Amino acid sequence: MPFINSLPGAFAQGIIWGIMALGVYMTFRIMNISDLTVDGSIATGGVVCVMLIRQGTPVVLALVIASFAGAAAGFVTAILHTKCKIPAILAGILTQLALYSVNLRILGGKSNQPVSVDKYRLLVSQRFVRDISVIKNPLPVLLLITAVIVLLIYWFFGTEKGCSIRATGGNAAMARAQGINTEANIIIGFMIANGLVALSGALLVQYQGSADVNMGRGAIVIGLAAVIIGETVFKNIFRNFALMLTGVVIGSVIYYLVLQITLQLGLNTNDLKLVSAVLVALFLSVPNMKKGVRHA
Repeated sequence: MPFINSLPGAFAQGIIWGIMALGVYMTFRIMNISDLTVDGSIATGGVVCVMLIRQGTPVVLALVIASFAGAAAGFVTAILHTKCKIPAILAGILTQLALYSVNLRILGGKSNQPVSVDKYRLLVSQRFVRDISVIKNPLPVLLLITAVIVLLIYWFFGTEKGCSIRATGGNAAMARAQGINTEANIIIGFMIANGLVALSGALLVQYQGSADVNMGRGAIVIGLAAVIIGETVFKNIFRNFALMLTGVVIGSVIYYLVLQITLQLGLNTNDLKLVSAVLVALFLSVPNMKKGVRHA
């Protein structure tokens, strides 16, 4: 019974983190670059959204501004990588490190700030996750937002600019030989990816009712888990690009459902990061294990 009661919350969190996983998918799979800015940009989106809402900004506008804040973080990482020639992983770590101080300043020097659904008009809230009303329940809203994002990503990567970004990720040297500005594409890709990550953070703080400067710690692990789980489960089922993106979101939901199962088994919540790492390792190993079985 406790597990059944936790399912709506697991689905809601899975969808929110699935939006973040779409950003990770863009850099990790489409652009073939490991971007560790995620741990910082998701918190940036969250703290910007909370502080704007607390100052009376309409929630939709707060989401948009938070997304732009995340895009700005992605821009910094991309500039460090393309113009300063710093390796992408190190550039992401540097931006992530700097964002901790930036996020702390945005929060007014406090480590966390609340945003109660009783006081502010929020788009989603975990209080209503079991509500029968479609208007109050966050699940329909989150599903709608995710569907729109998937369709926009699908449309964008079908455009000339989107195809050039995919070409940059596929083979940067060949793309440059074809006259494609790969540096500009990396900058745009990083900005879009971290904008999505920040949007996820902005939705997450509303859902949980507060923003914390440490809320992004380990986010990249969850993003990778969602991507790997989605690919492992739906690789032979989903061929269309839009369906592959949907698979990433479903992978995030599966990840949270597995976490709920492990919690119901009596696992200490302090071990969640360990469980996350183990899950990612397992799903990364599954494809290679399958290949080994076929060749045996």
